[in-house]
Amino acid sequence: MRIFYPNPATLETLRRSGIRLILGVPNDDLQALASIPNAATDWIQSNVLTYTPDVDIWCIAVGNEVSPTNAPTSQFANYLLPAMKNIQSALVAAGLTQIKVSTASFSQLLGSSFPPSQGSFSDGVSSFINPIISFLVENDSPFLANIYPYFSYTGDSQNIPLPYALFTAPGVVVQDGNLQYQNLFDATLDAIYAALERSGGANLQIVVSESGWPSEGDPAATVENARTYYSNLMNHVKGGTPRRPGQAVETYLFAMFDENQKGGLETERHFGLFSPSQQSKYQIAFN
Repeated sequence: MRIFYPNPATLETLRRSGIRLILGVPNDDLQALASIPNAATDWIQSNVLTYTPDVDIWCIAVGNEVSPTNAPTSQFANYLLPAMKNIQSALVAAGLTQIKVSTASFSQLLGSSFPPSQGSFSDGVSSFINPIISFLVENDSPFLANIYPYFSYTGDSQNIPLPYALFTAPGVVVQDGNLQYQNLFDATLDAIYAALERSGGANLQIVVSESGWPSEGDPAATVENARTYYSNLMNHVKGGTPRRPGQAVETYLFAMFDENQKGGLETERHFGLFSPSQQSKYQIAFN
């Protein structure tokens, strides 16, 4: 399970549940955590030590989709790595070295993603992402990546077949040397692996910290497409990718519930597996 900020009611509910948790640090907290003495120590005391070991927090995601070239989050870029380092130091001081520190990145940081073997981070983010990769390597932390074939498809539907995005393509769609791709999720994930290899992170594990498909608000956003995507995603990630075969990909579905009060495009309010009234929108098997 992943939550985007420390919600006390949610954390209390998770006590002794056995559910592994990625705990998020909101972007709005990054400046304080990066620059105010003891802010990270206080954050860990309030939001981690208060609940561990009853709550199985295995990773702290410091920031979400921060990028120096992405206008909504560029203001946080200079604070991200210092905040990560301060959270890491606070965890070490608290004796919680088993908890990993990372940040949730996204595929827009890639300058090249096709074919997947040519994946690389864009020149505009290299000075931002490379030190973060070094931090992850030094601390044996995973690279968290939000991967959305839905957005790739809707952004280029003339060149990306819908079955390729939904895991339903009947055969190979992309041939990349000796690697064959039948779905866009694998192609995107392997492009990030290739980019990491070019940036000193060849041995990093990628955890997919978000992936989903909306059920309303766009011609491709239907209940059936959402059900198909989530069902196929859960079945598929057990087997790895063409570049990393046999290595199950830890993946977090976005999201548990529709966010009916969320702003932005209509689709943003319909990524949930359940409605706000906790009714299942479609039947999928979690086992």
